[in-house]
Order: sequence, then structure tokens, then C-alpha cells
Amino acid sequence: MGKQLIQTHRFPNGLTLVTESMPDVQSAAFTIMVPGGSIYDPPDKRGTASILADLISRGAGEYDSQQLSSALDNLGVQRHEGVSNAHITFTGATLADKIGETLKIYAHIIREPHLPEDQFDASRAGVAQALLSVEDDARQKALVELKRRAFPAPWGLPSDGELAHLAGITIDDIRTHYNAGFHPDDTIIGIAGNIDFDEVRDLIESLFGDWEPSAGREEPALDFPTEKTFFTEQETTQTHLGVAYDAVPYGHPDYYTAWAAVGILSGGMSARLFTEVREKRGLCYTVSASLVGMPGIGRVLCYAGTTSERAQETLDVTLHELQRLGEGIDISELERCKARAKSSLIMSQESTSSRAASIARDWFYLKHITTLDQIHDEIQQLTTDRILGYVHAHPAANFTVLTIGPKPLEVPRDLS
Repeated sequence: MGKQLIQTHRFPNGLTLVTESMPDVQSAAFTIMVPGGSIYDPPDKRGTASILADLISRGAGEYDSQQLSSALDNLGVQRHEGVSNAHITFTGATLADKIGETLKIYAHIIREPHLPEDQFDASRAGVAQALLSVEDDARQKALVELKRRAFPAPWGLPSDGELAHLAGITIDDIRTHYNAGFHPDDTIIGIAGNIDFDEVRDLIESLFGDWEPSAGREEPALDFPTEKTFFTEQETTQTHLGVAYDAVPYGHPDYYTAWAAVGILSGGMSARLFTEVREKRGLCYTVSASLVGMPGIGRVLCYAGTTSERAQETLDVTLHELQRLGEGIDISELERCKARAKSSLIMSQESTSSRAASIARDWFYLKHITTLDQIHDEIQQLTTDRILGYVHAHPAANFTVLTIGPKPLEVPRDLS
């Protein structure tokens, strides 16, 4: 792994800049995380942040909507705006010598958006279409509903919002949300690529140094779910299963061990869930697991899609495989997991966009940056005994189980 050149700077108004110099590339990328995500939506107007994330780029400063798009296109910027639970996020990548001009435009977007009322309906319609597409995708729908039940509200709620709430959201709600959330305190700007730190810091100071901090706002209270088993009736020949259980969050000392444990379960076509549930038994057409988290809380979320006739057996076998991991791990499973991780690290090392997003995310969760060398060392130090120790300390148990299909399934009493 090559030497990583990471530097940070916190401005007096609370804005944090994190950078990684990558002198061997020709590009530069940025991730700007503004604390205006979906957890700050009013309880009866879920989707406000999502509409704002779309509307905010429809004109800003001296640019109308078309002029703004043209200016960024002329700079060759590959870009995206989106909403997560905690943030509205802006990402972009371009040639390194264009990053300064690009960031000047984004300063207009973030600080001087027009939020045009005549384009509000179009933005709201786009959010509605995104929500409808989830409704039409059984796997996405099951995972959205599982996350809703596995995490405390509002963190577990879908960041795109609730379809039933959209009609009640107005342009005034969007402007109120913007005014409450778009301030420098707790905003993070991550920049990676062929950059000079001093030049970038001075540029950000000129663009955002006089941005007024907020007067403070109340963080939303957490509402932890109490039920563990959920069934949604759907007249279909298919059943969609979701299973969640506790894990450690990002930043925990055992995080990479937890990641490896989930990778052995669901890290390719040689992983256990695919091999045991799909290939050997033919119980389902897809099965997967992933490590998902919010600040301070981690969960493993699993999904399986199967026929209704084989749904109970699929659930039983899946739960069994999740628990069987504690009985032993073959060294070949760990080596495959490490090989996938190393491949991912190499690709991340070559991607300015990936690094900009990673360093910004690290600062949000950890308040420090994890280098690729440090991640590589964590992966190298993994052993089967260490993973088994984690699995025994954090066993697959106390499951949250979601079923979408024609009939509910039975969860063994000792597992529910």
C-alpha cells in the first residue's frame, strides 16, 4: 500500500475539511455532507429532505437551473446529490485542475439555492417515483421494511420518505428544512485526489469561512421497536424474508472482525448462505446478508426470496446457518474473505471518489480518518480464532424476522 497523505482542518464556524492527497492521479473528487438528512423530517412529512436534495440543484446564486447544469457539465463534473438518514450529500469528481471552479459552484448551491417554487412539483414527483420503484422491487421493499423494524426511529425509517406524506409537504416546508439544517457546524467536506492541502484549505476558507453557524437544534429522540416478528400479507406465489440481529457498529474495535464474519456468510457465490441455502438445497433464488449501522448501533440484515411453499424451510435453514457459524470456520473461507477485501482496497486506492466519500464518512463516525494501510493491517490480522471469538461474543440471536407473503411463518421460541 502506498503512503496516504491525509490532513484535516476545522474552521472557526464549525466546518470540517478532510483531505487526502493522491499525487499519482489526474482527478480530484469531493463529498460534502450537510446535516440536513431525513432524521430531521417532521414526523408527518417524511420526504422533506429528499425533495430538498433534488430541488436544491435547480438554480443557485447567479445560475438558473439550466445554467447550473451547463456550468458543471462544461467542467466535466460527474456528480450526484442525495439524502441519507443524517445528511444531504453532494458528491462530484472532475480533473484536478477543475476542482476549484467546481467547488465555487457548489458553494452557491449550498449557500444560495433558489429553491424555485415552479419546480417544486417536479422534485416531489421525482421522489414519488423513487418510492414507487421500491414498492415494485420486492427485495428493496423487504430490506426497507426490515431496517424500519431493526433500528430505532427515525434512523430506521426510509431516507427517501413515505409516499403517503408527500402530498402534505409544501415549498415552505422545504425552505424551513433548508434554513434549519444548512449551516457549517457539523458540515464535513472531504476532498481526495491530486490536490495541494494549503490551496484547498484557503479555497474553502474563501467560499465558506463567513458562513454563519446555526443557533443549535434539538436532535430527534430515538424510538426503539419492541416487537420482533412482523408479517405483511401479500397474495403472491413468492415469500420475501428478512432477518436482523445485533452486531457492532462502525468504529468499534471488532468492526472488521464483524465484517469478516458477515463476509463468510455472504461474500460471493462460495459463501455459506449462497452455498447452503440456495445451491445445495435449492430453497431460494437469492439470499444475502450485510453489515449495516448507524452511530452507535450495528445490525446484520439478511434477505431471502423464495416460493411460498418453501418459505418456512428457507427461514429455518437460514437461521440455522447464521447460528452454525459459531461452530467453526475453515481457513479457506477466511482466505477468500481476505482476497475480496484486498481487491476492494486496491480499487478504492485508485478511486478519488471512493476516498473522498470514505474520509468524510470516517470523520462523521469516528472524528478521525482510517487510512487504507490501517484497513489493510486490520484485514491481515484476522484469524479464524478471532472471528469465532467475535461470533461467540455477539451470537446470531434475538432475531427480528419479517415476512412478506401469503401466510406468516413460525419462528422457534428459543430464537425469537
